[in-house]
Amino acid sequence: MRPVTMPPSTAIGEVALDLDGLSKHFGTLTALDSVSLTVRAGSIHALLGENGAGKTTLMRIAFGMITPDSGSVSVRGRAVKFSSPADAIAQRIGMVHQHFALVPSMSVAENIALGGKGRYQSGLTAELVNTIGDRTGLRLDPTRIVSTLTSADRQKLEIIRAFAHDVSILILDEPTTILAEADARDLFKQLRGFADSGGSVVLITHKLRDAMKHADEVTVLRRGRHVISAPASELTETAITSAMLGQSLSSSATPRRASPLSDAEGVVVLDDVSIAAIDGIGAITDANLRVRKGEIVGIAALEGSAAALLRVIAGRAPIESGSISLPSQEKIGFVPEDRQHDAILQDASLSDNIALKDAGRRNGVLDWSAIRKRTVDVINEFQVRTERPEVPARTLSGGNQQRFVLGRELENSPVVIVLENPAQGLDVQAAAAIYDRMTVSRDTGTAIIFYLSDLDELAELSDRVLVVSNGKLVSVDPDREAIGRALLGIANSIPVLT
Repeated sequence: MRPVTMPPSTAIGEVALDLDGLSKHFGTLTALDSVSLTVRAGSIHALLGENGAGKTTLMRIAFGMITPDSGSVSVRGRAVKFSSPADAIAQRIGMVHQHFALVPSMSVAENIALGGKGRYQSGLTAELVNTIGDRTGLRLDPTRIVSTLTSADRQKLEIIRAFAHDVSILILDEPTTILAEADARDLFKQLRGFADSGGSVVLITHKLRDAMKHADEVTVLRRGRHVISAPASELTETAITSAMLGQSLSSSATPRRASPLSDAEGVVVLDDVSIAAIDGIGAITDANLRVRKGEIVGIAALEGSAAALLRVIAGRAPIESGSISLPSQEKIGFVPEDRQHDAILQDASLSDNIALKDAGRRNGVLDWSAIRKRTVDVINEFQVRTERPEVPARTLSGGNQQRFVLGRELENSPVVIVLENPAQGLDVQAAAAIYDRMTVSRDTGTAIIFYLSDLDELAELSDRVLVVSNGKLVSVDPDREAIGRALLGIANSIPVLT
């Protein structure tokens, strides 16, 4: 494994990566239609587009994971043909995928060494990890077991692993989706340092604010076609949104806040409840909570700290002490943050994944005709982009998987639905549609409890906001500043909610 040597050889401003006229078809689906992209050394280049626009497919071609049907790839002015990611890595290209590709039972150092050559030497790999930390600020204990790391640290490990291969072109697919605001801020600081030293960053993101604030250049794809490329300084959020969607967003996509429901029935009640941590994070003591029918309750927390509470409310985890009252399990919908591992079977068909819901509580013979109809209804109502219900779930893009899972959980109008980052991986329009659906469900009487890492959106969507802070559950006004103060442990929050 080569040592870290930065800055890269390409002079700042020169073309580091040039993708010209790339096309790719998967059966009858056109993923890319003659798409071109130019990335320069010393820059952060944001790649945006709605779900299914072809962003990840384009970058997987650049990383050697997919072979294009036509078009060419050039790295630092030389044409290349990749047959595997190893070829791209040899050209100093690294890619950090939206879903982690780590071995949980191995250490940080062992995960970094995977894919290398020769005998594994823990001392040398640990030294490499520390060297990368000195150069980039990305620091991890080489001996830590990956299963004990937070999501933010796993994201950090993926980037360290890319730097361990001496990358000069770094591709990141939705890197801030699961990061808390402070972690995302640190990540962009490190990426800017890498770019300023001559590196090139391609940032696949749905977050327009991140693109406008941190990117030097922006490219937008729509339905597999190139729409626009321009310096970020010359674009506005409105212009980018219009380019992504081909239209302006409807104002109706912004949910309206409900009036207080003080007399409504409490469907989730926690009295003096203590909750155990998950992977050492999120323990809560003496929590009191009453969630009523027809309200949206937002949960704010530092990264990973909301999971234990949400799993308890969803009936997926026990409490340590106190008392809890929940609807029966079949009346609770749950959309976990990690859809790939916790919500769907990747190799099973969409119909099979619909059939899995409530599988442990059913008896008798499955009516596959009815299940297929339910699957089609979910696909149509939630605009899941796919060819047919029989395709494996893994063939859907990440955003389409999220829409599918949410549709499955909402199809029978649950009494309570618990959502972990419900718009994770979704484009602007799709996220607005999800939020609008949350409002519709709230207005028909469903109690919604959800977590978002984006505090602005959390404040906008919520009727009430609770913050997990220092092991307590506190109530704050649905205001971004108030939420932020509570997360920092500053006063002006109410420690007990009834």
